[in-house]
Amino acid sequence: MVQPDGSRRPLSARAVVQQLESLLQAGVTHLPRRTTPAKADDNNTTSKPPQPESGAAAASTVDRHKADESAQTTGDFAQRPAPAAVAAQSPSITNQPQEAPMMSKSVERSPSDPVALDRPDGESPARGGSAGTAEAPARTTEGAKQQGGGRQKSIFEAASASRPRLTRQQRIEALRVLQEKVAACTRCAELAATRTQTVFGVGNPEPRLCFLGEAPGADEDRQGEPFVGRAGQLLTRIIEACTLRREDVYILNILKCRPPGNRNPLPSEATNCRPFLDEQLEILQPEFICCLGSVAAQNLLATDKSIGKLRGKFYDYHGITVLCTYHPAYLLRNPSAKRLVWEDMQMLMARMGIELKR
Repeated sequence: MVQPDGSRRPLSARAVVQQLESLLQAGVTHLPRRTTPAKADDNNTTSKPPQPESGAAAASTVDRHKADESAQTTGDFAQRPAPAAVAAQSPSITNQPQEAPMMSKSVERSPSDPVALDRPDGESPARGGSAGTAEAPARTTEGAKQQGGGRQKSIFEAASASRPRLTRQQRIEALRVLQEKVAACTRCAELAATRTQTVFGVGNPEPRLCFLGEAPGADEDRQGEPFVGRAGQLLTRIIEACTLRREDVYILNILKCRPPGNRNPLPSEATNCRPFLDEQLEILQPEFICCLGSVAAQNLLATDKSIGKLRGKFYDYHGITVLCTYHPAYLLRNPSAKRLVWEDMQMLMARMGIELKR
């Protein structure tokens, strides 16, 4: 189109449409036809005058330019098939129901519940024994397990990594120092006032296996050694049935003082005594712990589950494999439960790699 200054420059489709619309609004219905100069020849040296367009032709030109502008605006989207066309071209996609992405199974648990580690359903048998599982401890620090990068070191692993592993004599000395601190403890006023003496622990200072009870009884309070009464005698027979001796294992309790009347330890008493237990386990660094009874199991694993639900499974407590079973005192009152305890011991020995006589 010829510009007002007489030059010929290409205009955008939008500019052409705007000019045409302004002309139509001004009442101009005839536009001169754009022609190219005719080639001069010998017979004719002039071109024919341009013929004006009719109103209908001008309107058609406007519509055509609008269509061109719309095509430029939509770009390649105009070339994409409509949804209906996609469905028609890919019936296998639209006619088949889409499956939801697979997600790992999860079970809602309270913060105090031990969490299964080695199986999703919670019922697979353990290695080398009857039904049993390895479960994570309830008492863990934040970030104890890191995705794809292993687990955080426990307090026991951190202690052993920060200093050389203690020799047998060093452990004996460390336990002696700790025992003196326990003997001087008065955190629980009632227990300190009624005890004959504290009951620290006894056994191998380099044990693979520790037996953990709840608290000393009358016999233990009098002799200063854990598990020496009737229940202790039964525990000795259980240990010997596992082809071990009391001197091979270490025996200790949640509390170091006897509660009056042999009552269960109070939560505050277990809390006050917990630093002694943690330090004791840090020195001993056992591979396995067998919790005897619900009080020991619930306090160590920080759970409120009954011993009947906790037994028959393995748990992980800061890198230590834990098995829970009935207390020997319970077996004295309920002899039929001895079979269940023996099943638990068979599981534990199989996990430890100790072969039992048939």
